[in-house]
Amino acid sequence: MPHIGGLHVETHGPKDGETVILSAGLGGAGAYWLPNLEALTRRYRVILYDHRGTARSDRRLPDDLSIDQMADDVLLVLDGLGVNAAHLVGHALGGLIGLALALKAPERLKSVVAINAWAKLEAHTARCFETRLSLLHHSGIDAFIAATPIFLYPAAWMAARPKRLAEEARHQRMAFPGVETTEARIGAVAAFDISARLSEIAVPVLSFASEDDILSPWTAAEALAKGLPNGAFVLTPRGGHACNVVDPETFNPIVLAWLAGEALPAHSLPARS
Repeated sequence: MPHIGGLHVETHGPKDGETVILSAGLGGAGAYWLPNLEALTRRYRVILYDHRGTARSDRRLPDDLSIDQMADDVLLVLDGLGVNAAHLVGHALGGLIGLALALKAPERLKSVVAINAWAKLEAHTARCFETRLSLLHHSGIDAFIAATPIFLYPAAWMAARPKRLAEEARHQRMAFPGVETTEARIGAVAAFDISARLSEIAVPVLSFASEDDILSPWTAAEALAKGLPNGAFVLTPRGGHACNVVDPETFNPIVLAWLAGEALPAHSLPARS
């Protein structure tokens, strides 16, 4: 698979299918989306990429890293693959990238799915990130990695999968991008605030939330949808922050319906016309 501007990029699915680009959260790796890939590639051409500074992409970051710069990387990928416009599905930080791109270059997006995302960081979420950084600074990388699942997954789901979590921790330790990169990425998330600009986003946006997300309250995702001219909101009862991984059986059909312009569950806010 090609590298485009220092970014590791993969394409999956039918070459003539409508394009969907998947953007991961804080971890940044395209492999995050493996539980959703099979369902999406039955119909769509899917682009996976590793964020700059993470996984198999260039580990060097620009000074004063911002979500806007990460949105520029999405444009770089689309340009490199000759894609005029695509749907973007983003998890948390990846959803923020989609929102930034909707402001920067709306003509390049057909729609955005923002999973457990927000327009402005909630005080609770900021406290979670501060706690994670404190672990990183005072207890080390291994403690930071050991605590990561607590913010991603429901307790019962974790309790049933100790071997999987141990393997994830081993892989994360091997691929850890470094303290400075982690700080810079969290800093970019903390600085992101488009709460005063939501009315400018004409791109249809599905704000997808989990009621049991411990990192970001679902009310932040609801407020995001309500502030958008073409926003829709879906709240699922379980799945935690990484709901697309924990419960793909619920997540995949809802996102596929959105991408196809079909009806969303009755408890969502009005969808795009």
